[in-house]
Amino acid sequence: MSQDGGELWPRGAASAAIFRGSEVLLIQRGKEGPLRGLWSFPGGRIEFGEPVRDAALREVLEETGIVAELAGVLDVRDVFRRDPDETMVDQYLLAVFYGRWISGDPVAADDALTARFVPLDAIHELRMTDGAADLVNRAAALLQVAAGR
Repeated sequence: MSQDGGELWPRGAASAAIFRGSEVLLIQRGKEGPLRGLWSFPGGRIEFGEPVRDAALREVLEETGIVAELAGVLDVRDVFRRDPDETMVDQYLLAVFYGRWISGDPVAADDALTARFVPLDAIHELRMTDGAADLVNRAAALLQVAAGR
């Protein structure tokens, strides 16, 4: 598909739910727009020629300073961004991965206001992007199954 101007749509994006024990790595979005201030997984655009898994790991590192490993694909989502008058301005196909922390302490960088590991039983206290809390719970369950618990 293409939009006027020859730009291809949808754009590719990747994010990752990274766990350290019973905590999940989350960022508070800092980029101007409707998601500013909401909590979600680190993630962003896939660069030209970049494998999607590499993009997810790069975004985790760039936005939080965390080195992680991916265990699998959690979901693939359509993300539609609209301006205040509801005109669509962006469309992304988002690959959501899940995995484990390897090293580092979270430090907000790139377009993140804050980055931290959040206890799983505290995610309901945060204002999160649509569907993020459900994805956290699904990813945590998949990791528990993989660990044989």
